[in-house]
This record gives sequence, structure tokens and C-alpha cells, in this order.
Amino acid sequence: MDREDLDSWCEKGILGLVLAILVYSPLAFGSVPQAGFDYFLVVEWLTVAIVMVWFARFFINPKHRLLWPPVCWAVLVFVGYAVGRYLTSEVEYLARQELLRVLVYALLFFAIVNNLHRQETTQIVGLTLIFLAMTISLYAAYQFLTSTDYVWTSNFPKPEGYLKRGSGTFMNPNNLAGYLEMVLPLALAFTITGRFEPLQKIFLGYASLAIFTGIAVTVSRGGWLATGISLAVMIGWLLRQRDYYKRALVLMPVLGVIFLAFYWRAEMPPERKERFEVAHKIEDVRFRLWQPAWTMWKEHPWFGVGLAHFDYRFRQYRPADPSLQPRPDRVHNDYLNTLVDWGIVGAVLVLLCWAIFYYQVFTGWKYVQRTQNDLGAKRSNKSAFVSGGALGLLAILVHSAVDFNLHIPANAILAVTLFALVSSHHRFASERYWHTVRLPLRIPVTIILLASLVYLGPQTWKSSAQSYWLRKGEAADAPSDDRRAAWQKAHAVDIRNSQTTYFLGESLREEGFRGAEGYKDVTRQAMHWFEKTMKLNPYDPHGFTGYGMCLDWLGQPAEAADYFKKAQSIDPNGYLTLARAGWHSFQIEDYTGAKNLLERSLGLMPSERFNPIPHSYLNIIAGKLKETAAAR
Repeated sequence: MDREDLDSWCEKGILGLVLAILVYSPLAFGSVPQAGFDYFLVVEWLTVAIVMVWFARFFINPKHRLLWPPVCWAVLVFVGYAVGRYLTSEVEYLARQELLRVLVYALLFFAIVNNLHRQETTQIVGLTLIFLAMTISLYAAYQFLTSTDYVWTSNFPKPEGYLKRGSGTFMNPNNLAGYLEMVLPLALAFTITGRFEPLQKIFLGYASLAIFTGIAVTVSRGGWLATGISLAVMIGWLLRQRDYYKRALVLMPVLGVIFLAFYWRAEMPPERKERFEVAHKIEDVRFRLWQPAWTMWKEHPWFGVGLAHFDYRFRQYRPADPSLQPRPDRVHNDYLNTLVDWGIVGAVLVLLCWAIFYYQVFTGWKYVQRTQNDLGAKRSNKSAFVSGGALGLLAILVHSAVDFNLHIPANAILAVTLFALVSSHHRFASERYWHTVRLPLRIPVTIILLASLVYLGPQTWKSSAQSYWLRKGEAADAPSDDRRAAWQKAHAVDIRNSQTTYFLGESLREEGFRGAEGYKDVTRQAMHWFEKTMKLNPYDPHGFTGYGMCLDWLGQPAEAADYFKKAQSIDPNGYLTLARAGWHSFQIEDYTGAKNLLERSLGLMPSERFNPIPHSYLNIIAGKLKETAAAR
């Protein structure tokens, strides 16, 4: 087998691996962790394999060319900023996990631009995305019509706020809407303006209608808005084309009828209407996150609070609102989230990437169209992909104003793929974007690819081993020696994860609080792990409260007071922090202070299941206060 054949097989290998990622990521719950398993690890391993094949291709084919349109520079600069921001973030583990995602997306972008730019491979990727989205949409329609409230099996029930809505293979219907709204313009562009056989056009048209139906059954207001804007732009453009305006006139009423039919089905039946009102109330919580996030950014304007730090830093800015007690994870606004985590510098670099991307689309548009004549428009798969991909990315940019879809791995991977494939079409504008990888260019390219492998490979192995032991610990009885042994092995794999140290400390604290023989030694072991938690993540109040509770249990309440004060300064309106501080006040017989803290905690989280301390102690405190009053 000669070099050309090997090079061809490498290209096919990269295509197969990219398709595997594109198919796997949405089917595996959007690659969002479920039941203790991190599905994104599979994406990381496949990315490592892509880089290895690409690295081999450079040496197999000495004439291998590098495609480097202008947007590549902006992406490269942003990756450099991400590395620098990781090195300066306060909680190393959180920042490293975010950096790994950025590196995976960046490597996918560069690999796709440089290996999948041929028209045949672009068409294969596009058709795969369209028919995959069609399949997921049909499953979502089935969920909607049958009121199925789980994904795949009953072992994966959907969250309470998303019942009776179509979510497909995602847990959150809004995430499915974000995925489908990116594919729909591509499907419609292929159907209306692409060069396909009549039978292929029929299948593409059916897929387009199915995808639009999938968006309708998500009952996602943000998804509906984003889809409406992208379709309005597409239909407006079609109406200006003499050979396409009739298709646009037919398309509008067809999509309108489909939407109204499913909207009526969603909103009219009483049992569904009540569900959707609950869902809308839950989703509207996102707007209450924006003010604390804005305040957080104003205090850290230039570089932000740190990569993926918002979830922990939010506690310090959280208002006394019962609806904001669960962990927010993200800001529910990708633009504001970027400002909070990355600062103005990071936001400007992201904006630069998008600005250059759309500049390339507009300036290169005339080079991807076929020459028109008086007999009619000539269909072009190149222009269909560029227009459909650019409009799909416009849809996700609109939706990102009210959600964090670009932080869902499957959606981010799809956006990166469209971004890369549309960008690669800019090669038709000029030959100057091609560079043969010879010396001295071979040196920096080799160094970057090798460094990516050396870093991403071991990190993925470490994350996989840690995930295995964490899952094994969750599967063991609680609390038990087997569970702690598994967690200790997870900690040995990655000593920077504060969640693991907190799990170990809390497990030992619960055992020590039973008061069995040797409880003091067990409690001191718990303090050892809580101390690690405080050092690894100074913004986690539970490490401080856990340490303080251990001191109380060992008869050192004076020393414990400082830890509870620190926890309250980090999390002044968190129900668990207040409950534990109230517990501490009870231990030092400050019953009035305990009553105030526990009542505040109960007001923020009335559920006895999630907040048992106030339910257990408020009646006791009431009796103590009566005794004190009677004594006086």
C-alpha cells in the first residue's frame, strides 16, 4: 500500500471518528453526565484518536496541506487565552475540566477544517446530521404524544419540570430544541437549493418537516423564537429569488400548520396545561440568575471569576430566594456566562471568532454559488451548506440569550462542526489559505499536535479512572467502608477534586456522629478531609461547615464559630449553610440565634427531605426558650 492509499485511509478514519462523535454525543443524553457516568469521556477518547490519525497523516503524506482561513487565528488566540486563564484560576480542578472541553472543541474544529473539507465528506456529514436529527425528532414526537416521561428507559426519568414535553435523547427539552434548530436550516437548504435527485429531495423534505415537528414538541419558547428568526431570514432570502419564492410561499403555511397543531395539543388539554405552567415557572427562574451574575461580573470585569467558577461563586451573590437554592450550574445565558467566567477579554475573543466567521460567509458567498443564467437558478450543494450552516448557527446564537445550550457538549460539538465546515468553504475565495506542511511550518504544527496528545491523553485516562471509582463508590452501601475505599481511590487518581474530599469527609462525619466507640478518631479523620476540601475549593461553604460541626462534636465550640462565620460569608443565603449554622448555635445554647437561622433556612427550603435540621430542632428550641422564659 503506497503513501496515497495510506493517506486516503487516514482521511476516511478521521471522517469515521468525527461521525462517531456526532452520532454518539446527542444519543448519549447530549453527553451530559447521568447516573454518575460522564458520557463526555467517550468524546474525549475519540478526539484523542482523531489527533493521532491526523498526526500520522502529516508523516505519511509529506505534501499534506494545511487549510488556514482567517477564523483559525481567532480560534487559536482564544485557546491560548483559555490556557492562560486556567493557570490563573483559583479552583484548579474546575478550570481544568473546562479547559479540557475547550481543547476538545478546538481540536475538533482544526481537524475538521483540515481533513473534511472535500465536498463529498461535507455532504456525508450534512446528510448524517439531518437524518440523525430526524430520528431524534420522531422519538421526541413519540414522547410528546404518549406522555413518556423518561429517556430511553425508565432508569432515566426526566426532571420534574420537563414532563409531558418532547426531549428526544436529551433530558432537557430546551437542549433538544437547541440541537434541532441548528440542523433545520441545513435540511431546508439542502431540500430547496441543493443538487440532489428527486427521491433524495423527498426524503430531505420529510426530514425537514420531522425536525420542525421535533422543535414544536419541545415546547421550548427560546427554541421557538430562535427557529422563527432563522426561518424568517431564510424565507426572506428565498422570496427574493425568482426560482425559489414559490417554494417559500408553500413552506410558510406548511410549517405554520404543523406548529399550530402541536401547540394546540400542548396547551389545550388541562392535564398538559398544568404541567406546562409548572415548567414555565421553573424555567423563568433563569431570569432571576441574571442580576447576581451581572453583579459578579462587575466585580471581576476584565478576566472574570475563573473557568467554570460561576456555580460555586454564585453562592456569595445569591439573594434570599427559595427558587434559587438548587445549584444553577450555569447562568442560563451564554453571553452573560462568558462575561462572568472569562471576563471582557474572553468575551471579546469569542465575539471576534463569530465576527470573522460571518465576515467569511458574506465575503465568500459569491465563490460558493454556481453561475446563474436566464433559464433559471443552478442548484449548489456548496451554497446550500454554507447558507444552512450559517443560519443554523444564527439560531443557536439567538437561543443562547436565554439558555446555556453551548455548554451542552452535543450542542457545542454540532456548533463547532458547522462552524468548521462552513469556514472551510472560504477556501474557494482564495488559494492563499492553503499551506503545504514543509519545514519550517512542520515544526510548530508537530509540536502543537504532539503537545495536545501528551496533555489530552493522560488527562482523559485520569478522568476515566476517577469516574470509574466514583461510580463504584455511589453503587456501594452508604455509609460503608467499601464506599469510602472507592472514593479514596478516586482521590488518589486526581487529588485536586474537592468534591471527592468532601464526600469522604461527610461520610466519616456521619459515622462519627453516631457516637460509637472510637467516634473521636473517626471525626478527626473527617476533619482531615474537610481541611483538604477548604484548601482545594475555598468557595465551597460545606467544607467549612463540616469542619465546624466536627469541632462542635469534639467539644470545641469556640474554635468552630470561625468556620461557621466563614461559611456564612461565602454563602449567606444558602439553606444548608444556615441550617448548619443554626445547629451550631443550638450546640452553644444560643437558642434565639439558632431559632432565627433555622427559620430562615426553613423559609428557603421547606422540604423535610432536603432540609431535615430545622424540622428536627425548631420544636426542641421552642421548648428550650419556654424553659428559659419560665426560669426568668
